[in-house]
Amino acid sequence: MNFWKTISDAAKAKGEPLLVLAPMADVTDPSFRKVIAKYSAHERSNGTIGGPDVMWTEFVSADGLARAPEEGQKKLRADLQYAPEERPIVAQLFTANPEHMELAARLCAQMGYDGVDINMGCPDRGIEKQGCGSAMIKNPEAAKAVIEAAKRGMSFDGVERPVSVKTRIGYNHDELETWLPLLLAAKPAVITIHARTRKEMSKVPARWERVKRAVEIRNEQGSDTLIFGNGDVISREDAFAKAAATGADGVMLGRAIFGNPWLFHPEKDLTNISMDERFAALIEHTKLYEQLLPHKSFALMKKHYKAYINGFEGAVELRAQLMETTNSGEVEVIIINFQNEQKI
Repeated sequence: MNFWKTISDAAKAKGEPLLVLAPMADVTDPSFRKVIAKYSAHERSNGTIGGPDVMWTEFVSADGLARAPEEGQKKLRADLQYAPEERPIVAQLFTANPEHMELAARLCAQMGYDGVDINMGCPDRGIEKQGCGSAMIKNPEAAKAVIEAAKRGMSFDGVERPVSVKTRIGYNHDELETWLPLLLAAKPAVITIHARTRKEMSKVPARWERVKRAVEIRNEQGSDTLIFGNGDVISREDAFAKAAATGADGVMLGRAIFGNPWLFHPEKDLTNISMDERFAALIEHTKLYEQLLPHKSFALMKKHYKAYINGFEGAVELRAQLMETTNSGEVEVIIINFQNEQKI
């Protein structure tokens, strides 16, 4: 059941790349994904209605899913909840332990996830100390073992479900020529290339010419793996241009989604969205966050307010008030009062 082939064939028939939502910790949680699916809703290349062609979850610890006590399991499963309108959806997992990856992937399959993605690019030092994220670039054998384990977990009932990988072009330097062939040999359905090294973090412009080279390497090896590019994509139009320039099968958009759940809609963007519409989306997003993720700190939601609230007179003062709130009710009252004041 490789849904990737179905949707990529449909996109190619239209002459378009696939546009997918990046996994971002404490950002692309169930509440925000639901808002994105609603406000970016349009007929997609695979014939369905929704936001991006495919959504990714935040990354989730496979170690935690495999061995956390009941209370921890409950929180992790809450982080993995999703709504039907978010599909197709991929759960992103991280671990250096093949056994834990297999168990976590099996759980995701049982939860109905369309695929599992393995994080081999996160530069967070705490993640790297576990041998995960970008650290896997330095340990190709471990990376291969984790991919194979994920495949076993996803096909536990005899049904094959796709496994993908998100990574970088190298650790301290560009290693694409050696790193990518090793990953291709493991035959993941998709490899997403964040076009920077781990050392570069996001401090330099993404080098999309290396995404083009990744496509060439894939073609030279005769692989069926799809290649996606990631890094510094600011809009749908920019994504189309980068895909055309590199030959990438898809483009992953990340930071551009902040404050803009309309990002994946072909006819809407912040230039034709009113402030009232932005306020409504913010309130809905906040209520969903509170409803779906009661175990998380409300402070995490506030990182979105700067993105939603900007570019108009009084934005700075309004943001300052919102940063003092403790629940969605307070947020709604403050915004309604602001709107009423503007109409006087």
